[in-house]
Amino acid sequence: MAPLVSVVVPFYNVESYIAECLESLAAQTLADIEVILVDDGSVDGSRRIADEVAARDPRFVVVRQPNRGPGPARNEGLRWARGAYLAFADSDDVVPPEAYELLVSSLERTGSDLACGGVRRIRDGGLAASSLHEKVFRREVRRTHIMDRRVLVRDRTVWNKVYRKDFWDEHRLRFPSGIYEDVPLSMRAHVLADSVDLLPEVVYHWRKRELGEVSITQRRAELSNLGDRLEAICAVRAFLREEAPELIMAFDGLVLEKDIVFLFQALEEARDEDIAPLHDLARQWLAVLSPAVLASAPSLRRLELHLMERGLIKELRGVREFRRNCSDVPRIVPRGLRKAGWYGDYPFFRDRSLKIPDDVFDASNELKLLARVEECRWTGSRFTVLGEVAIHRVERRPRKVQLWLSDGSREVPVPARRTGGGKLVAEIDPVRLKGGGPNWRLHAQVETRGLVLNGHFRDGDAHKPWRLSVPGWSRTGMDITQ
Repeated sequence: MAPLVSVVVPFYNVESYIAECLESLAAQTLADIEVILVDDGSVDGSRRIADEVAARDPRFVVVRQPNRGPGPARNEGLRWARGAYLAFADSDDVVPPEAYELLVSSLERTGSDLACGGVRRIRDGGLAASSLHEKVFRREVRRTHIMDRRVLVRDRTVWNKVYRKDFWDEHRLRFPSGIYEDVPLSMRAHVLADSVDLLPEVVYHWRKRELGEVSITQRRAELSNLGDRLEAICAVRAFLREEAPELIMAFDGLVLEKDIVFLFQALEEARDEDIAPLHDLARQWLAVLSPAVLASAPSLRRLELHLMERGLIKELRGVREFRRNCSDVPRIVPRGLRKAGWYGDYPFFRDRSLKIPDDVFDASNELKLLARVEECRWTGSRFTVLGEVAIHRVERRPRKVQLWLSDGSREVPVPARRTGGGKLVAEIDPVRLKGGGPNWRLHAQVETRGLVLNGHFRDGDAHKPWRLSVPGWSRTGMDITQ
């Protein structure tokens, strides 16, 4: 009888980790699985461990092939898959016990083509957040799609998912031969799916290796590795250009946030003789990406890109060191007397010898208002709010602050007085809210050195929007609660 889920696990020289991976698969609460282990030409003890597990658990089978890389190994495993659903695991990682039960249950409930869940990194003997995935799986969303949730461009790994096999076969999905084979396939699957389920539960533990051979992703600053990564990026962009051009900007933004860092690292560590080929490759990367995305990058990233493109490697290394040594986010400062601009306080600003344009440092679009409520209380007949207003990354306090309450249709000015250090006290007269809606949001506008910013207050502890609720009226007045 065919199993419900086929799990494909390629392996190559992972003797230090494969046993833990296979134990986690054997312990799945969804027991109706088959695990296809593809030996991609291992020459260490991995083969022996895989054979031993297969000998005592009939759900495991070992398939052998000469070393061809993870993509062809996964394709070979798919030839043996009999399940109604497909899953993948890397042989140095760990799958939490309820992962496949959660993912398959979701698909059987919704009929979606694939289900995906949260990821944690195995690092230094513990679990840490995966910066690639943490923005994606904050809450449950069923039957969605990457065109509706653009944040799914970050979900470019194949092993935190379960796929319907008929969906896989219908679209003839196959892994390419490069070492970043999962990125193009993941994007294809997201775009081609009719619907996708997102689960907030952690369904995969992704390891940063500490023993044995380093993984492919841990060799990502090598020249050949960077070339393969660029090939994968180009493959994704070519597919998106044909099938989903609306996603190219989001994908390029992720490349600028994550992938480009490995080029910086390579240039930081490169020997003199390796700098020229790395610089050539860097220019190829920049030529591929959307000019609009490059121009809209944060100012510190734009400075790094500018230095890299011009081949100013010594200066790039200095800026990278500056970034690492910042105990907090770098400051934004005003420059100019008659009309102030706002610029990142970074190395080489207005260094005449380098002639870097000022707009590389322009951080005006990165300024945002921070407003939070620290305490509320009744003071006689007035409702008093104690809070703080500041501008993110700007040390100087706003010169002018205005507050008002809004219920969505009305705005009521709120008098406030400054108490120093960005603190303020606002007094709300409940009579002025009579006849308004049941919920009011407190807003602020600040002005300083030609800068005007608007925003709303957040709760100081929960970091969520702060609202004033007005449940009802009585003869004795209004009962206002936070």
